[in-house]
Amino acid sequence: MFSKKTREQLGAAQRWVIKIGSAMITNDGQGLDNFSIDAWVAQMAELHQAGREVLLVTSGAVAEGMRRLGWARRPTVLADLQAAAAVGQMGLVQAWESAFERHGIQTAQILLTHEDASDRQRYLNIRNTLRSLLRLRVVPVINENDTVAFEEIRFGDNDTLGALVANLVEAELYVILTDQQGLYDKNPREFPDARLIHEGRAGDAALEAMAGGGTGSLGSGGMMTKLHAATRAARSGAFTLLAWGREPEVLRRVAAGAELGTLLRPSQSPLAARKQWLAVQLQVRGRLHLDAGAVRALRVAGKSLLPVGVTAVEGKFNRGDLVACLDPNGTEVARGLVNYDTEDALSLIGKTTHRIEALLGHVDDPELIHRDNLVLV
Repeated sequence: MFSKKTREQLGAAQRWVIKIGSAMITNDGQGLDNFSIDAWVAQMAELHQAGREVLLVTSGAVAEGMRRLGWARRPTVLADLQAAAAVGQMGLVQAWESAFERHGIQTAQILLTHEDASDRQRYLNIRNTLRSLLRLRVVPVINENDTVAFEEIRFGDNDTLGALVANLVEAELYVILTDQQGLYDKNPREFPDARLIHEGRAGDAALEAMAGGGTGSLGSGGMMTKLHAATRAARSGAFTLLAWGREPEVLRRVAAGAELGTLLRPSQSPLAARKQWLAVQLQVRGRLHLDAGAVRALRVAGKSLLPVGVTAVEGKFNRGDLVACLDPNGTEVARGLVNYDTEDALSLIGKTTHRIEALLGHVDDPELIHRDNLVLV
């Protein structure tokens, strides 16, 4: 059962990010489910009219494109995926726009890739645009730009994109409407006695151990990706709710405090906006291997990363790029914006700060990564 405090926090949530998966939107690939789309939009319109801010993250472009092109199976060739997305996006955005228009609500189409978020300036531009749309009482309809994405279309998923949007706008609640009731302690399709987990903590390893890795033929994200997305959303303080998209009046009931699906609570206070950006990046340009002393300095003392604590450098990166920091066992412990390019970083390995000028002929910064540009993971 949801605790009283949890119900109060859900009831107070003013900014919602709602993600709806491909199987829901396309009725398991049969075509856009306009009846369900109208029902979801009617509930989102109620939230909107009650003063809440709503951002919609929609899947379904590839699935709708497959239907229009007569393809029974999701293609594996990148160009075919991009073609399906291009065809399907036409019908998808029209369906959402028409449904919201019937309630007198303006919508805006936003197509993103994770590459957009890996550039600080583009990230800020996206955030400012989304906030302006919310201020204007426009509902952003957001999808991944599958027609131009490369790695993302094969490995990305809109669960992660929704978490990124939650970070961007500092949403209080991230709702993922899926084809399952929520997270179970074991696979409900194989075990009739599987038990629904009603509430938990985002990032809990025990919950991730319960999640299966499977996904449907239409989408690209299984339950594990949803848990990982909840962990990302929690970095900006958002609750994540996993719920069955065909639950009658699902959004209306969530707004009223009903106990539905699986609610994942954030385990920490929101990070500073700049560190939110660092925490969700998927495009790491290089890796710095650290000794045990440097790991302690980052984790325990909250210090910057100095050259003396670096034992090896991997990758090709420039000043200002995002790099991962690994402990002696090869486990990522932090990531941040590096102050020197690969060549200079290689020259500085294991050296004390006062030797930087003698080695390079200049000192851009005394640290390899300043603590303000570094986040623990």
